[in-house]
Amino acid sequence: MSNQPVMQTDSTDENSALTFNDWEPEKIKRVVEAALLTAQEPLSVSLLKRLFENQIGAKQITQCLNEINEEWLNKGVELKQVADGWRFQAKVEMQSFLNRLNPPRVPRYSRAVLETLAIITYHQPVTRGDIEEIRGISVSSSILKALIARGWIDQVGHRNVPGRPALFATTHQYLSDLGLCSLDELPPLEELGTLVEHDVDISPIHDDESSTEPINEKTK
Repeated sequence: MSNQPVMQTDSTDENSALTFNDWEPEKIKRVVEAALLTAQEPLSVSLLKRLFENQIGAKQITQCLNEINEEWLNKGVELKQVADGWRFQAKVEMQSFLNRLNPPRVPRYSRAVLETLAIITYHQPVTRGDIEEIRGISVSSSILKALIARGWIDQVGHRNVPGRPALFATTHQYLSDLGLCSLDELPPLEELGTLVEHDVDISPIHDDESSTEPINEKTK
């Protein structure tokens, strides 16, 4: 009987001996699919490449995404591309059933919030002064701070004029929350308020409308 020690082999030895480029496309697709199904946020192609230590190219990742998308076409969940990347989400026709398990909160937004958000969305980048000029009344700083905290707008620079006022624009997160990839997909301005109210399940932003006063034209 041999006294040589028995060498225990790890079940992953075979995989570890191969580079990711040696993997079968089907296995790569399964890894991508698992990452998307378990992610809390959308995943971009660059993030998905990290799954394979960047040894798998963007072209192959994109091909996997397209194949996964096709495989889920006839299911209640779909793979959708939004501004921040790709994510799985329930199809629209499934939402009424899912709402029975988790009734959605109905967010309520003041007119001041919706007007401010709409102005930034369709006129960006804009300064606070631009918003006030379009609305005709002053803009509460709490509205801008709340929209920034929510991740819907951000300060993107300063206008090169005396005082160098801050410029504001919408974020990728804002588009992703609306299920959009780019600003080109935005609905007409008159529909934006309805879209935000009904499609985004986020607690409301409140502001004190009574605190807004008409702008003094002499001090603008």
